[in-house]
Amino acid sequence: MAQDFERVIARNIGTSASTLVTSNSDDAVIGVRVANVVTQTIAVDVYISSGGADYYLAKNVSIPQGSSMEFIDGGAKVVLLSGDAVKVKSDTASSADCWLSYIDSIST
Repeated sequence: MAQDFERVIARNIGTSASTLVTSNSDDAVIGVRVANVVTQTIAVDVYISSGGADYYLAKNVSIPQGSSMEFIDGGAKVVLLSGDAVKVKSDTASSADCWLSYIDSIST
């Protein structure tokens, strides 16, 4: 069975967490790239909310102006179970764009 590759994009992420995707099955995140779109360094958090708790993939990571950061690379994957939500937040209003790639409904 072929895998169902999906993507989610978000613009102008700021100081309130943006939920990029909430899993409704067994999914695998294969990439998260966050770009700084303002003229100063920003600090971002990338995390998964699961069962009422937050689990950080990255916390307070600095991204210089004009740069981006890949949070899942080198072939790594992060498995999501139903109800898990991937979120991104910045310390600066309207300062980050994000591209998340994932495999929806992993087949066995």
